[in-house]
Amino acid sequence: MPGGRLTQQERQQIALGVADGLAYAEIARRLERPTSTITREVMRNGGPAAYRADLAHRATERRAHRRRQTTPRGAQTPAPAHGRDPEAVREYEETFTTVLMQTGAPKMMSRVLTCLYTSDTGSLTAAELVQRLQVSPASISKAISYLDNQGLVRRERDDRRRERYVADNDVWYQSMIASARGTIQLAETARQGVGVLGPGTPAAIRLENIARFLDFVSESITRAADQAREVLHTKPETSSDSAT
Repeated sequence: MPGGRLTQQERQQIALGVADGLAYAEIARRLERPTSTITREVMRNGGPAAYRADLAHRATERRAHRRRQTTPRGAQTPAPAHGRDPEAVREYEETFTTVLMQTGAPKMMSRVLTCLYTSDTGSLTAAELVQRLQVSPASISKAISYLDNQGLVRRERDDRRRERYVADNDVWYQSMIASARGTIQLAETARQGVGVLGPGTPAAIRLENIARFLDFVSESITRAADQAREVLHTKPETSSDSAT
């Protein structure tokens, strides 16, 4: 399977495949590339409705140029933490960002959340996020406000009174519970329509079935989140532990 960055010819084939409505997995198979590479390429360059090979290629060149500019000539590159491969980490962060975007999160919010999740501390200041993502403080502020409203990050002060943004394990639990509450509210609203439209009418039956479905889903999400919450705070077993 070929490695390295996508060529302009490959991007043209991706554009043709997207225009033909091919699945990313099929495009990847034809190019002998990982599906994640194709997904990331399309999502970070306008999505399936706006992807263009020439624009995507120029955007990639600009990003590579910016990365070179941010590293001064002759500067010592710090050794990556835990012996990690910087290029592999960057590729993984792009993949994670793409998957978050596919769930509906805007691009900058997805980049910030990925940055927090892949940091060993699990928390960063606004200045640290600006430095790592090479964006403006205003972009970080807007992204944090969105993530805070969604319950995906929380704010705290460190010993230097700086505001830090935290994406710890329990955020996922709180987010799931918030989602379940929203589903319950939707179910209640659907059920209100039964009386308005008249019990037994086709529209009322449809809304009642929707309400019952959403009731079941919200109860299942809440029950599963409560049962699995401790997993978020459990250290994964190492291979040596599991073998004993």
